[in-house]
Amino acid sequence: MSAGKRIWRMARPLLIVYLLVVLSMTFIESWLVYPIPPVDRADWNPVGLGQEEVSFESTDGTSLSGWLFTHPDPQHVVLYCHGNGEQVADNAQLMALLRDELDATVFVFDYRGYGKSQGKPNEAGVVADGMAAQAWLAERAGVATDQVVLIGRSIGGGIAIAMAAEQGAKALVLQSTFARMVDTAANLYPWLPVRLVMQNRYDSIGRIANYHGPVLQSHGTADQVVPMADGRRLFDAIPTDEKTFLEFHGGTHNTPPPPEYYDTLRAFLHQVNKQE
Repeated sequence: MSAGKRIWRMARPLLIVYLLVVLSMTFIESWLVYPIPPVDRADWNPVGLGQEEVSFESTDGTSLSGWLFTHPDPQHVVLYCHGNGEQVADNAQLMALLRDELDATVFVFDYRGYGKSQGKPNEAGVVADGMAAQAWLAERAGVATDQVVLIGRSIGGGIAIAMAAEQGAKALVLQSTFARMVDTAANLYPWLPVRLVMQNRYDSIGRIANYHGPVLQSHGTADQVVPMADGRRLFDAIPTDEKTFLEFHGGTHNTPPPPEYYDTLRAFLHQVNKQE
C-alpha cells in the first residue's frame, strides 16, 4: 500500500467525525445563538416598578410581548433590545433605572420565542420583531419612528443596528456589540467553518453604514465572548463623526456598566436633544 493510501486510510475516519460534528453544529445553531432562558426563572410580577405589560404583533403576525415603563414628562423615548440569554422580566430593575436616570419612557420587549412572545427565533424574525417594537413604541409615544433612541446589548446591539439602518433612530447606544456574529462565532469555535455554514450572520459592520446618527458605544476590556478589538472594528466603521467609544477596564461580556456610565449616557442624550 502506498504512503498516500495509508495516510488517507488513517485520515478518513477523522474527516468523517469532523464532518459529522460540523453537521451537528448546524442543527444546534439556533440553540447556541438563542439560548432562551426558562420563563419561570424570572419574577414576572415585580412590585413598585410601574411596568405595563403590552402585546403587539411582529410584521408577520407573530404575537410578541413587552413591558412599558412610562415617564410622566419624558425627555426621550427609549427602546431596549436585550441580550440573547435574557428576557423582559430579567431586565425590570434596569428598565426602571433607565426611566428614572434618563427621564425617559422605556420599552423592553421579548424576541419571538423568548418570554411570553410566540414563535421561534431566527435573524430575519427577530430583526422584524425589533422593527415592529420600534413602530409600536413610536405610535404609543406620539413620535416619529426615527425619534426613538435604540439601546442594544450584545446581540441586542446587532438587532438595534439593523433597525436603525432600516428605520432610523434618534440615537444608537451599543453595549458589548460585535462587528459580525460570524466573526464572534469563529473566534469561539476556530476549528469550525462557521463563516461558510452559519445562518444567523448579523452583519452589523455592513448595516451600520446606512445609519448616520449619533452613537454611544461601550465595551469591556476583558470581554471573552466579543473581544474589544471586535467592538473597536465596528466603531471604526460607523460613518458619523458623532460617536463615542467607552472602555470599561476589566469588564467582561456580562459585567454591568459602572454607575458613572449613566451620567455619560444622560449627557450624551442631552447633547442629542440640543442638536435637534
